[in-house]
Amino acid sequence: MHFHVITLFPNSFDSYLGESILKRAIEDKKIQVHLYNPRDYGEKKNGLEARIDRKPYGGGPGMVIQALPVVLALEDAHKKIEKRFKTKKLLGKKPKIKILFFSPSGTQFTTEYAKVAAKKYTDIVMISGRYEGIDARVKKIFKCEDISVGPFVLTGGELPAMIIMDCVARQIEGVLGDINSLEESRAASADVYTRPEVFEYKKKKYSVPKVLLSGNHGEVEKWRAQQ
Repeated sequence: MHFHVITLFPNSFDSYLGESILKRAIEDKKIQVHLYNPRDYGEKKNGLEARIDRKPYGGGPGMVIQALPVVLALEDAHKKIEKRFKTKKLLGKKPKIKILFFSPSGTQFTTEYAKVAAKKYTDIVMISGRYEGIDARVKKIFKCEDISVGPFVLTGGELPAMIIMDCVARQIEGVLGDINSLEESRAASADVYTRPEVFEYKKKKYSVPKVLLSGNHGEVEKWRAQQ
C-alpha cells in the first residue's frame, strides 16, 4: 500500500511515522508514504517561498488554499504512481487509486472502510486542508471522495491522514506481525490485565478477574465478549 499526502506541513508526520509499528511497516516495505507540499508547486517570487493562500470569494474570515498548486501536487502523485507501475515488477498491472478530500460533512471513516480500502486499492491519496479549506475546484478536476474521521472540526487534515494511514496499514498482512493482533477480528475486551495478579495501592488491593486465571478458554472468550 502506498499512501500519498498533500500537506502544507509534511514535517508534522515525522514523529508518528518514525515510531513503533508504522516505522517498522515502512522499513519492511509493507507500506510507503509520499508527502507533497503544495508550496513546492506554487510560483516563487524573488526566491521566496510561494504563497498559495488567498482570501475567500464571497467574503468571510481566514484564507483559502488555491486550487492550482494542489492540482499540480496531485498530478505529481499520479505521475509517481504511473512510473512505479511501469517497472518490471508491476508491468501489465494497473494501479487502483482512491483520492480522499477531508471534510467534516464527508463519509464517516470506519474500520470497515479501512478493511475494504486495504484490499481494493494500491494507492490512497489524501488531501489535507488548512485554514478555511481548499478551493473546491480541485474536486472538479480529480475524482475525490469527501471523508470525515469524526463529528468535529480540526485545524488541518494531517491528523485525519495519520488516522487513516494507521487504521488501513494495520489491515495489511504482516504489518502487525500476528494477524490475530487485530482486535476487531476477535473477541477483545475493552479491559485488559497483566502481572502481578494482585497489587496494592493506598492500602487497597486490586486483583485480576478470576475468570482470566481459570485456564478455561471458553469462559475467558465468553467474558471478553460480554465486556
